Amino acid sequence: MGALLSCREAKTLLKSRGKSIASISLDLGITETEVRLDEGGVHLPEGALIPWSEVEKVAEDCGVCYHFRGAVALPIRSYSEITNRVVALMPTSGAPTITLSGIAMHRIRGIDPWTDTKLKLKAIGRIRGKVLDVCTGLGYTAIQASERADTVLTVELDPTVLETAAMNPWSRELFESEKITAVIGNAADIVAGMPAGWFDFVIHDPPLFGLAGELYSLQFYKMLWRVLRKGGRLFHYVGNPDSKMSGNVTKGAANRLQEAGFRVIRKPAAFGLLAVKY
Repeated sequence: MGALLSCREAKTLLKSRGKSIASISLDLGITETEVRLDEGGVHLPEGALIPWSEVEKVAEDCGVCYHFRGAVALPIRSYSEITNRVVALMPTSGAPTITLSGIAMHRIRGIDPWTDTKLKLKAIGRIRGKVLDVCTGLGYTAIQASERADTVLTVELDPTVLETAAMNPWSRELFESEKITAVIGNAADIVAGMPAGWFDFVIHDPPLFGLAGELYSLQFYKMLWRVLRKGGRLFHYVGNPDSKMSGNVTKGAANRLQEAGFRVIRKPAAFGLLAVKY
């Protein structure tokens, strides 16, 4: 994977213009690298030169991360023919998030996506055994769950989302971990084909209700109930319970989960619901 820049790193480079050396991240905050600067631009360790005009272009756009094709900065942004939405990798104060038609799929105000994911997993309790992760996104849930689980099956509808994840250094373990199996397809179809009681834990992290209402349905909750073992736990991300819109979604989801057979516990710190199968 080549160099990646967000507006934050680009602004750091512009502030260092006139110096001979700068230390920045070329992998969206995971590591720091020294680069050489001169009037022509930024000299990367492998020998590539990024002109100052391209650095300025990145610095002016904080809505998307950039990668480089030669000396040209290109946004990590694609159009999905599956969902008819624009999929992009968006920088944050920490790990990047993914956006669908401009809507961030993680919490990014006062928190970064990696920490957001930690809170979701903390809400479900000590993970072990077999885990189902519904809606892969950038794979942060699958990656962190795999640190303790025996296996993680993660399901993503849109191949464009996984292509975006493949360009994100924070998502590397999604594709390299032997514990994680990532599949593309409709979650309902895939869950329907799984044996009853197969999973110990389910992390259900769908897009907003308005983007994926079928994943909030009683029918789908019953399917998740079936594939969980007795005593198994499900964490369902539903959004900020204090907001009017997400509060209504939370109430509806809690009622349908109970109707599906779960005991439901609200987890407001993680913006979700814990559902236990008894």
